[in-house]
Amino acid sequence: MRAGFSCPHHQVDPGTFVTTTIAAPSSLAGSQRPPGLITDRIVRAVVFVAGAVVLVILALIAYTMINEALPAFRSEGWSYFTSDVWDPAHSKYGTLAFTFGTVLVSGIALVLAVPVSIGIALFTTEVAPRWLRKPVTYLVDLLAAVPSVVFGLWGLLVLAPALPGFYQGWHDLFSGVPVLGSLFDGQPIAQRSFMTAGIVLAVMVTPIITSVARETFATVPQSQKDAAHALGATRWEMIRAAVLPHSRGGLTAGILIGLGRALGETIAVALVIGSSPQISGKLFGSGDAAASVIALQWGEASDGTYRAALIGLGVVLFAVTLVVGVAARAIVARADRNAGGTA
Repeated sequence: MRAGFSCPHHQVDPGTFVTTTIAAPSSLAGSQRPPGLITDRIVRAVVFVAGAVVLVILALIAYTMINEALPAFRSEGWSYFTSDVWDPAHSKYGTLAFTFGTVLVSGIALVLAVPVSIGIALFTTEVAPRWLRKPVTYLVDLLAAVPSVVFGLWGLLVLAPALPGFYQGWHDLFSGVPVLGSLFDGQPIAQRSFMTAGIVLAVMVTPIITSVARETFATVPQSQKDAAHALGATRWEMIRAAVLPHSRGGLTAGILIGLGRALGETIAVALVIGSSPQISGKLFGSGDAAASVIALQWGEASDGTYRAALIGLGVVLFAVTLVVGVAARAIVARADRNAGGTA
């Protein structure tokens, strides 16, 4: 005889299952919606609209600029993008020299600014004592508030006159060395050059990249750092194994923001680049950039095709920025996949 389970009202055989039906709350009974469902849908709709507005604005900007630049595109054809002859007096508009100068100067700025920015960010988050972190952070952030024309005037009046001797020293050091001898040269060596513009831009984008890198490093979980130290890692090994891999996406975003600032800078670059449209790999020679050309020549563009050609330079800048951003994101995504597969 099996023993049963006693209950004040009935007995249950232990060999049977008892199912209990839980009554739904009165607030959910019938066709009434769960609490917060309407709010959730409203928030989702608002967020979707906000994201869509950004894309719509971006598309409208691209459409408007391309539409305004069409007269120049039709007049010059593909030579607008492939020719380096810019001669408004004879209605010849080729933007290749300006595109080259923009990319070269921005590249120089990033090569100089990125290591310095990451170093400052690591110093303020991982190395510096607490009493020193805030003053260094404030000083770096103050640089971001300085107007670009101030950087341009500093580069023109202070930096550029002091650089020819420095440039000449590098030229003499690498003279006769393949590639480097031609790279560290000029036609002739000039105060206002690609390199001078790159140095000024590097100073301008350093606080931007530093700020993003610092905030990214601060998001690294302390447990990962402690785990690296527990395994006997030195401070640099901990940074290399725990901090930098975790911060790859944020660093890329900071570099892209800095690149956008460098590509679109106008007055500072116009003052120190030399305003000489040419395609040359000689860093110490003068050149020109797209944004500075638009700023300096817009007031003179009375002809419709001339104005359309300057707007077309803006389209080229837009396209270059878009291509660089997509390429950088693809590189980061591939690196993340490789890291995940290795792990």
